[in-house]
Amino acid sequence: MFTNLLIIFSASLVVIALFRRLNLPPVLGYLFVGVLINPAALGWVSHSEDLPRIAELGVVFLLFTLGLEFSLPRMLALRSVVFGLGSLQVIACTLPLAALLYFVFDLLPAAALLIGGGLALSSTAIVSKELTSLGEVFSKHGQNAIGVLIFQDLVAVLLLTMLPALAGGGSDSSWYMALGVTLGKTAVLFAGLFLTSRWLLPRLFHEVASARSPELFVLLVLVLVLMTAALTHLLGLSPALGAFLAGMLLGESHYRHQIEADIRPFRDILLGLFFVSVGMLIDFHQFLSDGLLIAGLTLALMLTKGAVVALLVHLRGGDANSAWRTGLALAQGGEFCFALVTQAGQVRLLPAEVGGLLLAATFCSMALTPLLLRAAPKFARWLQRRDAKDTVLEVAAASEALDQHVVICGYGRVGQSIGRFLRREKIAYIALDDDPVRVQEAAAGESCVHYGDSRRADLLEAVGLVRARLLVVAVDNAQATLRIVELARELHTALPILVRTRDDSHLAALQKAGATEVVPEVLESSLMLASTALVLLGLPQAQVQAQIDEVRRNRYSLLHGYYPGAQSDLLSSPDQQKVLLHAVNLNENAYACGKQLDELQLEELGVEVQAVRRDGEEMVVSGAAQLHHGDAVILSGPLDAIESCEARLLAGLR
Repeated sequence: MFTNLLIIFSASLVVIALFRRLNLPPVLGYLFVGVLINPAALGWVSHSEDLPRIAELGVVFLLFTLGLEFSLPRMLALRSVVFGLGSLQVIACTLPLAALLYFVFDLLPAAALLIGGGLALSSTAIVSKELTSLGEVFSKHGQNAIGVLIFQDLVAVLLLTMLPALAGGGSDSSWYMALGVTLGKTAVLFAGLFLTSRWLLPRLFHEVASARSPELFVLLVLVLVLMTAALTHLLGLSPALGAFLAGMLLGESHYRHQIEADIRPFRDILLGLFFVSVGMLIDFHQFLSDGLLIAGLTLALMLTKGAVVALLVHLRGGDANSAWRTGLALAQGGEFCFALVTQAGQVRLLPAEVGGLLLAATFCSMALTPLLLRAAPKFARWLQRRDAKDTVLEVAAASEALDQHVVICGYGRVGQSIGRFLRREKIAYIALDDDPVRVQEAAAGESCVHYGDSRRADLLEAVGLVRARLLVVAVDNAQATLRIVELARELHTALPILVRTRDDSHLAALQKAGATEVVPEVLESSLMLASTALVLLGLPQAQVQAQIDEVRRNRYSLLHGYYPGAQSDLLSSPDQQKVLLHAVNLNENAYACGKQLDELQLEELGVEVQAVRRDGEEMVVSGAAQLHHGDAVILSGPLDAIESCEARLLAGLR
């Protein structure tokens, strides 16, 4: 068992790193690892009964954290989706899939109906994982998908209960009883968890939190999740369903965010192990012998389910975008199908050859889903551009009478605040935002707010950028901000451009692209606090303002970087490297001792020497300053540049 885990984690480490480089979803990497190392391929890992049980905990933890996001009031608001859309989806997808199995593979009607029901269920693990990583859990299609998946977990238990009866182990009416028993157990479980979450858990969490012990808090969360899963399993229900209910009832707790942060590492690693175990169930050689048939079955499965779900959402009043995206999210087969097909084969309801083909097709649909879900936002934007051909003309008509106005790109909190001041001073402005809900809300009271992607040159022209007096870019996306500045500078070389950013990570790039002023929120709030502190300490207002103005004139150089702490995220992406502060203390054997700063050429490494402290006093930084033993050189810059600079100061490494 330990050897198997070592091989799985080592192979996953290499493959996931490679998939990250290729910008592919990690889920695909884990599935690929499972197919690669299973006994039917390289044979590095042997089948183990313990591995699937450990891997199932990943789904348990995933559903628990998902339940934290869906509190009880939110779930009550979704009841029509869970029981309405959920039941319609299962029935409407089961019938055509059962008919396909009956006519193509000549299965018995009962077996075709059972396996069709299994194929109608989708992958809770993959869909929940991808929607969470894409930030789409609370979108319309995200809530539709999550609601249907919750209902599917109940159906999964029912189908497994029906299996012995259909195989001849029970009466024809036994599935009616199974349905009632399953619903009864779910009601009992929910009632028990509800009472526990209301009376016992708040007191328990309060006691553990007051002890201020991170270990105790993590242990309590782990025990809670595992105990809920075990209790649900004893009742004959899905452990993942019980974990979801527990998380949902804790979603109103004050400790929700802390619970989610503590449990995330366990969830991600165990969920990866789950996907590997799914991949290990696939016979690689079957793709070589029946590749075309598997591809056809995969296409038939995804088209049938996707079309049926999209139609149901549309008939229930959903818009076209949420309809097709919900269908896309639920188009794949699910992990439950693996268990159902395996057990159906054991009781001879399903021939082994047919079972292998269905498992392979289900696996392919699961592997395609992360790619499709990640491509969906781009496709949706493309559709919006096609459907909004008249948008440019409408915006151009709205801005036709404007001259010497202000253009605001991004109408979030910052953009709206600027707009309020402009209205107070009676300065005309026009705003663009790519959030349709925000635009709809704002347009109800302000006719100057329009929907559109500010990275489109035709839209910038339509808002009258060439006649504008000022451009304000308040978009909460660094790469989009940079592109807008570049386009605006091409269209109007003399236009003042004011840019809002979160911090100073992209300050140099934005200034190079043509931004007139860049205002980092974090640094400006720091300036405000520092100036207020100095005034409260009795310094004259004019003197404080002079210092603040000097910092702004010097492009915030005094504030560049910060000393990282234990919780700081230093592993940021290359295009968003944080500017850090780091002090290098020179010992008597340091290479830099006796040398001038100019000789060391530290700036070429991408750092800035903020200060040199000697005997507790701060020296004047200049190129001619000579460094001595005991000096502390304060550097600011990205992590890799600081590491290179420290190596040069201490050892002279180039």
